[in-house]
Amino acid sequence: MYKKTVLLALISLFFVDPGTLFSQNPKMDGYKGIWFNAGQFQEYGYKFSGGVATFASRYRPIAIYSPEVKKTFFVYGGTTSADERHLLIMISYFDHRYNVVPKPVIVYDKMGVSEPHDNASLSIDSNGFLWIFISGRGRTRPGLIFKSSKPYSIDSFEKILDWEMISPQPWWMKDYGFLLMFSKNIKGRELYWSSSTDGKTWITSQKLADMGGHFQVSNVFGNRLVTIFNYHPLGNTDKRTNLYLLQTEDMGKTWKSVDNKIVKTPIVDIINEALIKNYEIEGKLVYIKDLNFDKNGNPVILVILSGDSSPGPKGGPREWMIIHWKDNKWNFNKVCESTNNYDMGSLYITDNEWRIVGSTEPGPQKYGSGGEMALWISRNEGIDWDKVRNITTKSIYNNSFARRPLNAQKDFYAFWADGDADQFSISRLYFTNEKCNRVWMLPYDMKKDLERPVRIK
Repeated sequence: MYKKTVLLALISLFFVDPGTLFSQNPKMDGYKGIWFNAGQFQEYGYKFSGGVATFASRYRPIAIYSPEVKKTFFVYGGTTSADERHLLIMISYFDHRYNVVPKPVIVYDKMGVSEPHDNASLSIDSNGFLWIFISGRGRTRPGLIFKSSKPYSIDSFEKILDWEMISPQPWWMKDYGFLLMFSKNIKGRELYWSSSTDGKTWITSQKLADMGGHFQVSNVFGNRLVTIFNYHPLGNTDKRTNLYLLQTEDMGKTWKSVDNKIVKTPIVDIINEALIKNYEIEGKLVYIKDLNFDKNGNPVILVILSGDSSPGPKGGPREWMIIHWKDNKWNFNKVCESTNNYDMGSLYITDNEWRIVGSTEPGPQKYGSGGEMALWISRNEGIDWDKVRNITTKSIYNNSFARRPLNAQKDFYAFWADGDADQFSISRLYFTNEKCNRVWMLPYDMKKDLERPVRIK
């Protein structure tokens, strides 16, 4: 069925103007997530593997609630069928008025790519157009930008441009346009930024950091963008360490440290004004999970600290840490421990409490990435944490990469994928509510154009 649908879509391209490429996007009959393994199966499994439809923290935003249409739009890495590893860039939405989802739409077929490093991010401009930023992989597979043909519609998309872009993080800044954080693979994963008023014409990419390679996570508070990043000694991602922060309030023209000291970019020295903590001297690896802000706009960071890049007890404990800028200093507090460097959680902050939704509990594949989802709450700004409840229990596969939508609503609060961390399996997508006491699965097979998610808890 999939091959027939795509064939018809490709045939139609010969009868339309090239500018309308992907003007009629095919749909899939259900929500099928991509499965992946990082290779080199070791004593305790792969470094990371399983369901990676919502991979990873450096692809963001991937879900946005729109109050204008009362829908949460989201993108994910899909696949063609239960027995294939063929990456499709998918988009869909959850309709909060009717509690339904449509058949998901294929924005782009990655044609032979089977890994989540080509996943996408999502943005919505002030006119309601949906923008899909698809990651490339090095220089051989360029990144791509697509725009919806109509506001708040997932039916059709047009290709805007392609360029060298890895792990895109597009932020729509009201009254200014896009501020895009991304990477290029030159001497390791170097960090860059660019901006655009209309999404079509972009300023020349500007390098932000060049210390051998980096992974970054960014977020926006008002008109201020903050990015945090680690560094990779000699370009080795298995040695990722240290933690840095830069921020800008003028669309990237000026970058500052957390205490508002101007920092010259690109950063090339390991010890610099942006450094939060030197974990390298402690022999600690740093895996960045999320970035949010307290009620005063101070950054709050969620990371996992580890002693080794390989899975298993050797690198333990994997410590979940909250790092909070308050009273003109960084404060460090431990949340819990888990079993894999690629366990993932998202951080939610309100005036009264801070929350983490993540795979903190061992799953059926104990040392694999992901596990059972749990809800943790702090009522004293991240100093002390209590596990309030297990969100999932007795799962067949590990649950991985819990993600927080922008403007998350109480009935679509966090979503993730599952998958066997030890061997190839199907991968399904799930979401939970604000209380985290219910879980729904997005329908794996669909016969109707609109269907209700399947409640499993």
